Amino acid sequence: MKKFSEQVSISGLIALLILLNFSCIDDIPQGFKDPPGEFSLMPFWFWNDTLTDQELLRQVADFEAHGVYGFVIHPRIGLPEDQGWLSPAMIHSMKLVIEEADRRGMYVILYDEGMYPSGSSSGQVVARNPDHAARGLAKKDLAPGEAPQLSGNERLVTILTRPGGERVAVIERPSGGVIRGLHYIGEGTGNVREDLPPAGDILNPEAVASFMELVYERFAREFGDYFGTTILGIFTDEPDMLGRGRQRGMVPGNADLIDQVNDILGYDFTPFLADLWYNDRPDSERKRTEYFRALNICLEENYYKPLSEFCAEHGIALMGHPAGSMDIGALRYFQVPGQDLVWRYVEPGPKALEGGHSTMAKCASSAMIHLERRRNSNELYGAYGHNLTFEEVEWLANWCFVRGHNLLMPHAFYYSIRGIRVDERPPDVGPNSPWWGDEYKSYADACRRLSWLNTDSEHVCEIAILGNSTWLPYRAARACFQNQRDFNYLELRHLWEDAEVDEGGITLAGMNYRAVILDSLIYLQDEAMAPLRKLEENGRLIIWSGTPYAEIFADATIVSIPEELIASVDKLINPDLLLSPPSPNIRYRHVIKEGYHYYILFNEEKTAVTTNLDIPLKGKMWWLDPSNGEAAEASSDEPVNFDPFELKVLLVR
Repeated sequence: MKKFSEQVSISGLIALLILLNFSCIDDIPQGFKDPPGEFSLMPFWFWNDTLTDQELLRQVADFEAHGVYGFVIHPRIGLPEDQGWLSPAMIHSMKLVIEEADRRGMYVILYDEGMYPSGSSSGQVVARNPDHAARGLAKKDLAPGEAPQLSGNERLVTILTRPGGERVAVIERPSGGVIRGLHYIGEGTGNVREDLPPAGDILNPEAVASFMELVYERFAREFGDYFGTTILGIFTDEPDMLGRGRQRGMVPGNADLIDQVNDILGYDFTPFLADLWYNDRPDSERKRTEYFRALNICLEENYYKPLSEFCAEHGIALMGHPAGSMDIGALRYFQVPGQDLVWRYVEPGPKALEGGHSTMAKCASSAMIHLERRRNSNELYGAYGHNLTFEEVEWLANWCFVRGHNLLMPHAFYYSIRGIRVDERPPDVGPNSPWWGDEYKSYADACRRLSWLNTDSEHVCEIAILGNSTWLPYRAARACFQNQRDFNYLELRHLWEDAEVDEGGITLAGMNYRAVILDSLIYLQDEAMAPLRKLEENGRLIIWSGTPYAEIFADATIVSIPEELIASVDKLINPDLLLSPPSPNIRYRHVIKEGYHYYILFNEEKTAVTTNLDIPLKGKMWWLDPSNGEAAEASSDEPVNFDPFELKVLLVR
């Protein structure tokens, strides 16, 4: 038997170790350990079969039991016709689950269409007024002396003579576009079809006003008591100016829109309308670019703006996403800017860093910062297919988090997988998935903690990559990602609208960008030239070789390979993180929240990495586990091991 003094010494040591461990845990912010439910996953909940009160309530309870504290009510194809869009039966079901969510302290997002794209109220806009059906521009080649023959629903915009002498008529007419509806036609037979209601004209302010009256004002009357508390916002989904299945060869726009386009461009575009179809003038491509830039501003002003103003007036957020992954311009009217990760747009490997879809996460998170919004979202997993794995589910979420997303909306939890429903834009990533068990709650809890971490925090970043309203470069972005130089996309309009540009770079919404990158943009607005000149004069402008307009900025730094880009950036800013040895696998994001510094580090590749972290901060450090909120002390002197696809969070106090 040991001496009593030895027993005391050993017991004291154990007690000291326990005390130190508790001290470590107590130093971790409570918000990370157990964030509020508002940071939960908010899955699309497909209402796609006959709805019953009992089953709706059962599923809400099941969500909560698995760590999911909110949902998007999404009426979906498969509903019976007596539970149509905003019918009394549907309103009853909506009220039921909203009240249940309120009772449980959960959250709800309303969806503004039945089914998508938004702007038609499941065909009700056109049923009210056939003139509010989606319209567009078409061309008709004319023989010499021929007059265009118009039908009753067509309108002549202009007749133009092309450079070769050919004549062409520009005609406005219905696009024939539709949306996906809520009902299967002929279910149970060998000829099942989808209900396809006509698309509304979302460029027409009168049609948009009708849509808002049918949907948004109805929501306010029925559910307004829950606005801003249980109901966080209304989701609008990838509005399409022509609708789905439109006639071939049509271009968005109409005769009444020409004046608005002219005001935006500062000149009359009518003589150049043929350039929307032909390339027979030296600047045809430029004219098309200018037209579509103006048209997207028309969409912002005629559709997104009134929806945004309604939501702001009613204490909720306009949520959702535009049609394109690079559509950063439209996000200025979202209280929660969002994007859409579907159809395997992004996967481990090249697609994580290349192509327009690779920009979407930074698109939304950058908009959140520069527009001074609190949240930004991603609707993810849609149509990834039945072969989607849980490893991919976690990877895609982490791909979003390390790029700054803080509200994930999984697509989707299916109310029913009966019959053909199981194959409608699969998979179910919730209750009908193979991972709906203990591991799901750990995943949901991790998402809640990482969403909390990316909210109300200061992003440490001094690099901006310039973009246009519908175009974001990914070549320079890839180089930054692979070399741990974090950046934000900055839409050009900010340069003359609300940013301060001086010898120190660009200051906007609390950010100071001391290195500014111009890559691949084929169009620079005249208003951008003066601030870009100032950046050039002060050595802040870096241009990727071959970028149009590069030759007019003779004093800018021109780079042609990633190594030159990183070296040029490092002359302007001190790196916030260095890896030794270097690794192109690791993505990172550094935020400051409540006085603590957090580094989100993600091995995006399937190869393990061992490296040392060199960060300028000194202080006590912990590794945080997002899945359970636990902490372990970290040391700056020890190498860090990253398993394939592993995400780590480093806290520096």
